[in-house]
Parts: sequence; C-alpha cells; structure tokens
Amino acid sequence: MFDTADDIHPLFEGAPRTTEFKKLRKRILRQTREAIEQYGMVERKGSDTPPRWLVCLSGGKDSYTLLAVLHELKWRGLLPVDLVACNLDQGQPGFPATVLPDFLGRMGVPHRIEYQDTYSVVVDKVPQGRTYCALCSRLRRGILYRIAREEGCSAVVLGHHRDDILETFFMNLFHGGRLATMPPKLLNEEGDLFVCRPLAHVAEADCDRFARAMAYPIIPCDLCGSQDGLQRQQVKAILDGWEANSPGRRQVMFRALMNARPSHLLDPKLFDFARLERSAGIVENSTDIRPRR
Repeated sequence: MFDTADDIHPLFEGAPRTTEFKKLRKRILRQTREAIEQYGMVERKGSDTPPRWLVCLSGGKDSYTLLAVLHELKWRGLLPVDLVACNLDQGQPGFPATVLPDFLGRMGVPHRIEYQDTYSVVVDKVPQGRTYCALCSRLRRGILYRIAREEGCSAVVLGHHRDDILETFFMNLFHGGRLATMPPKLLNEEGDLFVCRPLAHVAEADCDRFARAMAYPIIPCDLCGSQDGLQRQQVKAILDGWEANSPGRRQVMFRALMNARPSHLLDPKLFDFARLERSAGIVENSTDIRPRR
C-alpha cells in the first residue's frame, strides 16, 4: 500500500521505513476511515461536485496528523472530498507566523491563512487569574465558520482525538453535571455547516508518535500562558493514572460511550420510565420455589 517513488503524497515524503511506523500509519488510517464512514461525515447528495472540507490546522501534533491522514485517504481515492487547510493566527505573543504557510506551501496543500487578533480581546475580557480557553474557543469557532462559508465548505474539520473526547466526557461529568462529550459529527446552530472530528477513534499517543516521526514543525499550544491548572489537565492526570494501573482502560471507557443504554441511566427524557408496565400475567419463577422439609 505504501510509498513507491511515483506513489506518495508530499506529506509522507521521508516517512520512516520501520515496521513499527508502518503499523502506526495503517492503524491511524484505518481508524480515521472507520470514523468517517461510521458517522456519515461525507455528504452523499448525488451531486457531481464533491463536498469541500475546511481542515483546521493549529500546528499541533493532532492537526498535523489530521491533515496528513485526510490527504492520504484522498490520495488513495478513499475520501471523495476537496480539502482546504486553514490556520487562524490569533495574535498570540510569540506565535511563529511563517511556519505553517511555509510548510503548507512546500507540501502543495491548498490553504488559507487568516489573521484575527482575538488574543487582545480575550486578555481584555477575561478576569485576571482565569483561563482564556473558553472565550478563545468561541471566538475562534465563529471565525472558522465564516471562513468555511467564504471558501464554499460544507464542514469544519477538527483534530480532536479519542482522548480529547474522553477528557471532555469526564469534565462534563465532574464539573458540568451531565453525560456529554464532543460528538464526532454535529450541525452548527445556523444549520449550514457540519463540524466533524475524523480522529475520534485515534489515541493521542498515536498522534504524537506519528507527528514526531514525520518531523512536522510542531507549534506548542501554550503560547498564551493560560494552560496551567486547567480542569482538562487535571482530568488528563486522572486518566493517565488509571491507564498506568490498568493498560487499555481508556479504550474500554471509549467503547462505553458507543454503547449507551438509556433504560439503565436516570434521564426520563431519554427513557420513559413512567410508562413501563408489567405484563398482564404474573409468571411464577420456579427458581424461587423451595422444597418443603
């Protein structure tokens, strides 16, 4: 399947030839393709024009992995969509503004770089000592929706992976009082754009190993200085501890999110407990009959 001289996408040039890396690459490709198919991420409307996806690229390990695997699937004829990468430069101090344009240009990836100084807005609005992430995320999402519309895209595609989904579930459980997480596919409030997460089944550790093995120019996600002490980091530490004590625990918990049983939870909006009725006849359970002594 992989890489002859005439059969390689530029994003995979220089890929390690080790058996370990080939297995990693195949696993990420398979899991991404499974998520795309399982959650119906590709619109099927019978049009001759393929849908167009805005692939959001932050410069972190996850978004590089997302970009590479989507282009690999498209290169192999397994993803019938047009892809345009987008990086939003939010004016964070120290952000290396030339890294992604240079990289995307070398890779021959269609892209758009957008500058919007949301950092100054967030610093002004968020009280001292509070984290910037929530407001920053809302502002970023609104800008990405606008760009997607301008680029004629039907979906905004994000690099959230399996561990992000698990962490969000436990953050909602511990701090939000609800059972909810990042869905692999959702419709925005306006109803004109999908938000998709093709890496929903991919482990964070695999994204990290892949991006570093490919030597992609990773940009850290802590330029704004607001990451320390986040609730997400606390949840991540808890999950790390569980995984260390019981390897594979993350995957078991993730499978549980795909196997919900409303009748065995407590939400009457999901299951009508009040209308449960016993059968007309009462059948005696023979196992409860004790012989006389």
